[in-house]
Amino acid sequence: MNVLVGSLLNAITELPSRSFLRVRGRVTRFDGQIIECDGFPVSVGAICAVRGEDGAQIEAEVIGFREGRNLLFLYEFGARIEVGAWVEAVDPGRLVEVGDNLLGRVIDAQGLPLDQLGSLDLNEAWPLMGHTVNPLTRAPVDKPLDVGVRVVNALLTIGRGQRVGIVAGSGVGKSVLLSMMTQFTEAEVIVVGLIGERGREVGAFVDQVMHGAAKSKICVVAVPADRSPLLRIRGANRATAIAEYFRSKGKQVLLIMDSLTRVAHARREIGLALGEQPTAKGYPPSVVSMIPNLIERSGTGLPHEGTITAIYTVLADGDDTTNDPVVDTARAILDGHIVLSRKQTQLGIYPAVDISASVSRVMNDITPVQQQTAALLFRRLVSLYMDNRDLMLMGGYSPGQDPELDLAVALWPQMTGFISQAPDQPETIGQTQEKLYALMPK
Repeated sequence: MNVLVGSLLNAITELPSRSFLRVRGRVTRFDGQIIECDGFPVSVGAICAVRGEDGAQIEAEVIGFREGRNLLFLYEFGARIEVGAWVEAVDPGRLVEVGDNLLGRVIDAQGLPLDQLGSLDLNEAWPLMGHTVNPLTRAPVDKPLDVGVRVVNALLTIGRGQRVGIVAGSGVGKSVLLSMMTQFTEAEVIVVGLIGERGREVGAFVDQVMHGAAKSKICVVAVPADRSPLLRIRGANRATAIAEYFRSKGKQVLLIMDSLTRVAHARREIGLALGEQPTAKGYPPSVVSMIPNLIERSGTGLPHEGTITAIYTVLADGDDTTNDPVVDTARAILDGHIVLSRKQTQLGIYPAVDISASVSRVMNDITPVQQQTAALLFRRLVSLYMDNRDLMLMGGYSPGQDPELDLAVALWPQMTGFISQAPDQPETIGQTQEKLYALMPK
């Protein structure tokens, strides 16, 4: 008997790591979105197949347990499910398929191609939630990254492995700035997560960036706003997992997540459905813990690995860039933030970067002293001009009262010209530095 038991245990341990025990139960309650079914052994995050009214297989994800029963959230809205329908676990949901064939492709939250270019043929896997990295073993952020955008390269220099937020209200040029960075950034691999965006914007963005030589290094994970909140969260985690995989291969990766706020909205929907108590602006505590967990997966890797330079867009409701819980949480964990100003949009300055409200926390570690000095003066002059613009328009200021403000007024046309940049004209860090040094007085 002991020999048989030992042989059985050995056989179990030798099973492939991705094998999965298929267990099932029956639906006991369904409210249109959340399914409650018989309890069977499965973990949170596992994917199950539910038999619909017409016999079709409908996918759902385990989100928790209640009084010995499993709770599942449907991937599909408006599904027709009857009480007593079978629910069967089909995938543990812990791994995502990865590989070089992802480059040049557009996929959804479940890894299925959206671009109608055929199957992906991926033969490697990576944990959906990533690997935990010891912060003391991470490589430092010590080299600048050329993003091709003049105002960012000069005044808000981004380092390889830095995490940056783009904070903006609606309609201030966020998508155009992201498109410029996607096309111009000096990176070996670019992973774009379009989470919760309008379907039209997803199509327009893909058409704009997926062409020419840049296409061969871009992977887009698109989950439009009409998809289930669980798919939006899974899409954000899948995009991050893909970026982690390429970082582990020694690649310099640019991860763009548009938007972090929509991921937080999806987590809010799930949290409220599970009965969590809402706090500020209706966000439950799970949202506050999810944002750092997602952001901390990017950044530098081990010394022999590459880096993930991450750019997250954060939507400021009503242009409130200070009191929104998602903005505050993201600002606290990120290594810098770029604020887009509606006032500058109205002045016709694009990209509409609010210089005085934006900051890069690693800029002084990766740029020469001459650039730091010139950038500091540029920021001060812009702030002076914007603070006194209304006063000057009303005739309340006479030239000669403040020499520095006079300098700001004299240089304002050149400074706005420096900030402004056409979407199809990239500029390197070297070119940017030369123009900045020439513009700012010694």
